[in-house]
Amino acid sequence: MNSRKKNSVTPLSVDNKEFDSIRLTVEGFVTAGFPSPAGDYIDNELNLKALLVRNESSTFFVQVTGNSMQDANIFDGDILVVDKSLNPSKDSILVCFIDGEFTVKRVSKIGKDFFLIPANKEFKPIKIEEGADFRLWGVVTYVIHKIQ
Repeated sequence: MNSRKKNSVTPLSVDNKEFDSIRLTVEGFVTAGFPSPAGDYIDNELNLKALLVRNESSTFFVQVTGNSMQDANIFDGDILVVDKSLNPSKDSILVCFIDGEFTVKRVSKIGKDFFLIPANKEFKPIKIEEGADFRLWGVVTYVIHKIQ
């Protein structure tokens, strides 16, 4: 169950012209606290590209396979928006390349060693061995997943 192959990401292709033509209507805002009066109804157009993509030339989409990041609300089949131009912070979720495979994890230094850290207690951290072909591919900026 701790195999990197079963917990990987698959790059997706999104034609920029098709993505630019996606237009959705925002019907209004909904509160997560107290109910809002019906008079707050707003009708605006939502541009998904403007919302999800900060740096177009360095942003890509991947689909998740596996459940090693489920405690970070990243599930099998989810789509990740990944920006290669961002510098990771301590708690960033990253798409990494290690020894010929892509994976999504946090990276942490423990002692003198670096580890890929899953967000699922069923999985163990993966030590990044000296000499491994390892690269930080990009920072996950958004997760798109189905609720039901």
